[in-house]
Amino acid sequence: MPARVDDVVRRFAEACRRADTAALRAVLDGDAIAVCDGGGVVPAAVRPVRGADDVARLVADLLGGRPGTELAIESVNGGAGLALRDAGRAVAVVAVQVAGTRVAVLWITLNPAKLRRWHRR
Repeated sequence: MPARVDDVVRRFAEACRRADTAALRAVLDGDAIAVCDGGGVVPAAVRPVRGADDVARLVADLLGGRPGTELAIESVNGGAGLALRDAGRAVAVVAVQVAGTRVAVLWITLNPAKLRRWHRR
């Protein structure tokens, strides 16, 4: 099972890097959910975002191929997830829940106070 999860997360990460909403929709479950935590400091969706189309647009906007950023697959809460960094400073960490061969749930942390331990020097 872990190899399947890793493959799904790799496909998801590559689609994120390209900000490719079609590829994101293809790897997202039709009923995918994204929950964002901006901590009231960073603009973020206040309510869960639901459905592959809306989640794909959200993820492409938040994580998609910005110059100077690096999106890495890392262990997040004990499972495969993503960390987005700009000049070594974490700007987003994403925990990913996979169901079958698709991404079902994303927990996207944007709150700077919760990202300090993710910074790289």
